[in-house]
Amino acid sequence: MNNLLVLPLIIPIITAVVLVFLREQILLQRVISFLTMIFISIISFLLLNIVKTDGIIRLDFSGWLPPFGILFVADSFSILLVLTASILTTICLLYAFSTIGNKHEKMFFYPFVLFLIAGVNGSFLTGDIFNLFVCFEVMLLASYVLVALGGGRRQLRESLKYVLINVVASWMFLIALAFLYGTVKTLNMAHIAVRVAEVGQDSLLTTVAILLLIVFSLKAGLLLFFWLPGSYSVPPTVVQALFAALLTKVGIYALIRTFTLMFPLNQDVTHTIIGIMAGITLVLGCMGALSGRDIYTIATYNVIIGVGFILIGLAVGTEIALTGAIYYIIHDMLAKALLFLLIGMMFYVSGGETIVKKMSGLITNYPLFGWIYFLVMLALAGIPPLSGFMGKVLIGQGAIEAESYVLLALGFASSIIVLYSLLRIFLASFFGETTISFEDKKPIPKGAYVSFILLALSIVFVGVGAESLAVYVKDAAKTLMNPSIYIDAILKG
Repeated sequence: MNNLLVLPLIIPIITAVVLVFLREQILLQRVISFLTMIFISIISFLLLNIVKTDGIIRLDFSGWLPPFGILFVADSFSILLVLTASILTTICLLYAFSTIGNKHEKMFFYPFVLFLIAGVNGSFLTGDIFNLFVCFEVMLLASYVLVALGGGRRQLRESLKYVLINVVASWMFLIALAFLYGTVKTLNMAHIAVRVAEVGQDSLLTTVAILLLIVFSLKAGLLLFFWLPGSYSVPPTVVQALFAALLTKVGIYALIRTFTLMFPLNQDVTHTIIGIMAGITLVLGCMGALSGRDIYTIATYNVIIGVGFILIGLAVGTEIALTGAIYYIIHDMLAKALLFLLIGMMFYVSGGETIVKKMSGLITNYPLFGWIYFLVMLALAGIPPLSGFMGKVLIGQGAIEAESYVLLALGFASSIIVLYSLLRIFLASFFGETTISFEDKKPIPKGAYVSFILLALSIVFVGVGAESLAVYVKDAAKTLMNPSIYIDAILKG
């Protein structure tokens, strides 16, 4: 059964290569890509239950045992994220079928979405930090194409900025890896943890840890997010949703894995820096959301607020805070994908309008659409019993236990700002006298409505069904808090 571990990476890559040769066969591309993602979702669910029953599992490539070979590792944390990413990508494809257009579909949209999810899944599953770099690059190469899809002038400008920032981050990542390997003579994550514990986290290793912190913060949008608002607002709507749901979460995953497994010893330095960065990110994200006049600016700054809130859980560092962070990552992936799909549809039905005050009365023409937006707004604000509530409560409880009252205050103040910023859109754009005449009313495609409903149901399930997820989430938090569980499964399993 361990051989299943490679499928979330290799199946999308193989399928993407096949789809490149089916450029003109749009319907066939849709069917194959959709079935591929359903298959990966099923495999991910099976792996999650295998981990629940048998514990952490690994796959050693070419028969080389750790720490010498390349390996994939599935614990509850990584496989929960793989499952969530696969499900939301499947749903986003439904939206794409009816909205992306033949022009983009013939520009290899589906192959690059599959390459993107392959890189994301590989990043979650790898047990080797160099292969984390490789999977990052697979994900980023696909995102470079997707962010420029369409080729508009503003798109190309923002794409160039996005590529340059990530190239610099990748260069810094390689430098950090070189110093890390030169010091501990291994790149296996579990073995790095052992070596760091043996030699102690001296000043050189702490410097390497801080360099990795900067790299992953750039990827996650933690404090160093100046590139994010522009880059996330220019590609097609479905690409925006995938970026908001997936790309920052890979950076967050790397931060959590790095500072709970490989560099957990000098937390007075690393976790304090993460806490300061998370707090500043929340403040700046709230300022951006409050000052935003258009729907895309408000939505992208809400992504930034989510990053800061999740990483409060890592900065606090207690088991209950990490439990809350895992719940909140799952929630944020689903809710941000839905938010960007809804924002994109608002742009479409209003004839290309983005300024909040210039739209009104949308709920008159599209009542179901309006109330789904209301639902995701409540979820992002953490209103019970929706998906954001459990994560916020647990992170808050962890912050109280650790006496991190400043982060607690910033975190819950940000929830009020999130509610206010999204409520501005709801009240101004959905209520009042409609600006769309009967003749100008554009129908929302059925595929888009299906994707909205499925993501909305997912948000409700994660909130109402939090108890059914608890066994997986608590196991994930336990493994993060006790790295010896992960290390023993790799080096002694």
